[in-house]
Amino acid sequence: MNNDRYSTFFKAMMTGLFVGIIDTLICLVYNITYRDLTGYLPSSLINVSSLIFMVNILLLVLGIAFYFFLRASKRGDILFEVATVGLTAWLVWKTTNLTRFGDPRLDTEFRGLLGGIILILGVSAACIPLLYRSRRFVDALI
Repeated sequence: MNNDRYSTFFKAMMTGLFVGIIDTLICLVYNITYRDLTGYLPSSLINVSSLIFMVNILLLVLGIAFYFFLRASKRGDILFEVATVGLTAWLVWKTTNLTRFGDPRLDTEFRGLLGGIILILGVSAACIPLLYRSRRFVDALI
């Protein structure tokens, strides 16, 4: 198939959406596994519904942001990767200081759950440019 038949915006948006769907499944498995291993129960903030909707919306928005990075610079893909890795590192660092419950055990478990989800999303977001450039990915999935 001809890789040039799709607009840059469409390819960037659909790549973000595809990564979001895959990440939703990964985050759900991580959430269930983490809760089973640690016994962490509170689910008012991170639950199945919030993961399903927010992960997809977030990565769709990141796909659109990737498009704007591409439009802004010839090396927009590299800038996007640097920005997502930097943002992920900053968010994980900020997560280490969170106090949500006041109970040290619950706070530690919450940090572990949230930090893991942030890492999953950050690594996947940094992969958006790699998938975007992949001819096989575009031909097979977009």
